[in-house]
Amino acid sequence: MQPKDMNGKELAHKIKENLQHRIDAFNEENGFSPKLAIVYVGEDPAAATYIKSKQKTCKKMKIETELFHFPAATSLEDLRVELKKLNSDRSIHGIIIELPLPAHIPFFEAVAEIDPEKDVDGLHPANLGWLFAGNPFYIPNTPMAVMKLIEEYKIDLKGKEVVIIGRSLAVGKPLIALMISKNATVTVCHTKTKDLSYHCLRADIIVVAAGKAHLLKGDMVKEGAVVIDVGINVTDEGLMGDVDYNDVYPKASLITPVPGGVGPITVTMIIENTLEAAILQAGKKHLPSNILSLSGNNSGNNG
Repeated sequence: MQPKDMNGKELAHKIKENLQHRIDAFNEENGFSPKLAIVYVGEDPAAATYIKSKQKTCKKMKIETELFHFPAATSLEDLRVELKKLNSDRSIHGIIIELPLPAHIPFFEAVAEIDPEKDVDGLHPANLGWLFAGNPFYIPNTPMAVMKLIEEYKIDLKGKEVVIIGRSLAVGKPLIALMISKNATVTVCHTKTKDLSYHCLRADIIVVAAGKAHLLKGDMVKEGAVVIDVGINVTDEGLMGDVDYNDVYPKASLITPVPGGVGPITVTMIIENTLEAAILQAGKKHLPSNILSLSGNNSGNNG
């Protein structure tokens, strides 16, 4: 019987092999490595774990990282000042803001301060705008990881019914644009959706990014559906996805495990975008025309 698991670790390894050749060539040609700044506000233990994982992977692939850790009480205005410093630091090519942020700092306002050229999460308003316009430069990392899995497993999206559970800026909303670009018919469900099961049972592909452990059950999935679990929930029983894997597995034709599905590819996409940013800033490539004017100015400052 054909394995049902979509192996994100294996795919990430394949992508990294190709990416490593490009990084090595860049480092040799330019005499320096791409550098990623990780901005971390607060003391969230899960975030700290993810940061260490990113740093370890980057180091292995010859991408430099620097952690900028600020207290939970840091104000939005103070964070803006720090992000502007990183924007002007020519040794730094990519900037990401680790989630979650403290409740008093709106993520969208914070990310809008990042120079679009250094926004390797692809979540600056200008970069999101170009994504929805069909001419993306930096594609958000987790949505791109989802699309890499779909491509690897030769899932044809043309005319398919896709249900995305979750409408976050980081995952759900960018996935709408990416799925539509492949001619899928997309339904987005969220906390105000009246009958989640009704929509899921129509779906050929379900992507779950709701942040709620075991939200999707077997009786919500039709036979043969593809199920992609973006969720990572820290529980007393360990890491769990948004999909009740054991319950859904018998129904699905393909399914991502947690861990080992989308996550390993997401980190690889951050590295790829950081390389692209370094290439851009070395003058070897250009953003889509007018992207910087759309952002307001070259620092993304909207205040």
